[in-house]
Amino acid sequence: MPVDLEGIAWTPGVAKPDPILVVDNMRRAFGGLVAVDVDHVEVQRGIITALIGPNGAGKTTFFNLLTRFDQPDSGHTVFNGGSIDRSSSHTLAQQGMVRTFQLTKALTKLSVLENMKLGAKQQRGENFFRSLVTPIWRAQEKAIEARADDLLERFKLDHMRDEYAGTLSGGQRKLLEMARSLMTEPDLVMLDEPMAGVNPALTQSLLGHVKSLRDEGISVMFVEHDMDVVRDISDWVIVMAEGRIIAEGPHESIGKNKAVIDAYLGAHHDEPLDVDDEGGDA
Repeated sequence: MPVDLEGIAWTPGVAKPDPILVVDNMRRAFGGLVAVDVDHVEVQRGIITALIGPNGAGKTTFFNLLTRFDQPDSGHTVFNGGSIDRSSSHTLAQQGMVRTFQLTKALTKLSVLENMKLGAKQQRGENFFRSLVTPIWRAQEKAIEARADDLLERFKLDHMRDEYAGTLSGGQRKLLEMARSLMTEPDLVMLDEPMAGVNPALTQSLLGHVKSLRDEGISVMFVEHDMDVVRDISDWVIVMAEGRIIAEGPHESIGKNKAVIDAYLGAHHDEPLDVDDEGGDA
């Protein structure tokens, strides 16, 4: 566990030394079903935070609310010290929070390089009138392409540079999406089940890339079901159940937490199944 989190209490909603993301009183309901009801949670800067929980816990909804792909019914969220309550997903990307998806969003009819270049921020050529004056954007375009090539080489996709993104395997698309997210030079990368559907040959590569983000000072938060992945790469784990945060702590503490065990196995998982098991007479 990073030195910054040593001595931090393993309790839901605990304050962090330097949070990059702070959520208060976030609630989202669908009809009579309350999917998310989070009183307070903080995500520490510069580490890898896992968001886990049983099926139906509200993880995906919470993730979508944080990244503004859905809007909460109520609540207050602070990112990098500023309120993002009125932000949209694309403005969040401009501010330094980007996400990937469980089902990748590569533009299949564009080349791998073109997909990468789409991720760059504040491109001068995106303005219609400026686009007509080539000298205004040409130098920036070359710099963007050079950065894209560097990232493709880093993610070992440079040999697919000019191929259609639709020709990539599922694992390669995950790599492309992660590489494209770095085109924005983000402060926080949000990964939605980054290992889902990835074959074992690419899993270790993806894990290594996630760890490298932390090594570069980029904060990471990810949703994951595979506990082996959580143990391998997470510094801190946040556990959801029935829309609420029920536990926090390093991964080694989570498996011993009674609230977590009850959430995954049921509150009565360790009780006798019938009268006979209690040793009584039938």
